Amino acid sequence: MSDTSNPQVLPTRKPGHLLERFSEADLPTPRGVFHLVVFREKKNGREHVAMVRGDVSGLEGVPVRVHSECLTSEVFGSLKCDCRQQLDRALDFVSQQERGIVLYLRQEGRGIGLGNKIKAYALQQKGADTYDANRMLGFADDLRTYDVAAEMLRALGVRSVDLITNNPLKIAGLVEEGIPVRRRIPSRTEHNPHNVDYLRTKRERTGHLIELFPEEDTEASVG
Repeated sequence: MSDTSNPQVLPTRKPGHLLERFSEADLPTPRGVFHLVVFREKKNGREHVAMVRGDVSGLEGVPVRVHSECLTSEVFGSLKCDCRQQLDRALDFVSQQERGIVLYLRQEGRGIGLGNKIKAYALQQKGADTYDANRMLGFADDLRTYDVAAEMLRALGVRSVDLITNNPLKIAGLVEEGIPVRRRIPSRTEHNPHNVDYLRTKRERTGHLIELFPEEDTEASVG
């Protein structure tokens, strides 16, 4: 059963002006046809993508995954994190529901960028965990923001979301930007010897709601 306790619902704010709805078209995929919408940030030209399945405008409780880019995992198959698994599971879930959205945000490495992420990996090889490595490079634990995601959802006409996430900070981030979160849908991924410490660290240091082993299974998985 999904976590429906203490849903965080606040009135939505007025639309912002961070983005331009730049281009869109239908995209056939092995999971079916999605409507792909590209939003471009006005200040720097950075592009973000909404993968939309079905009609979502004006609806409550739209299944939504807010996903940050991870080139190392999603393109090169890195086993150091679970990003590609989470993206795949979210796309599977949205396609099975016949409606929903996956937002793909250009926030590589929790917002520090690809080059600095690889510097952090080098520090992790010397024993630092994922958060300590960021701090050693002079960054906060997580530099991601959700104002862009909120504006994308408003532009798509979404009234409230059922958020596919293990990260309570992501729920809080959307709520602070005026997007009502009706409930959380857990995102289950499998661990491996290369990422199990990383997942434990996320759970212990930033409260991610991750079950690593069967005896910890208290909620249904996505997909």
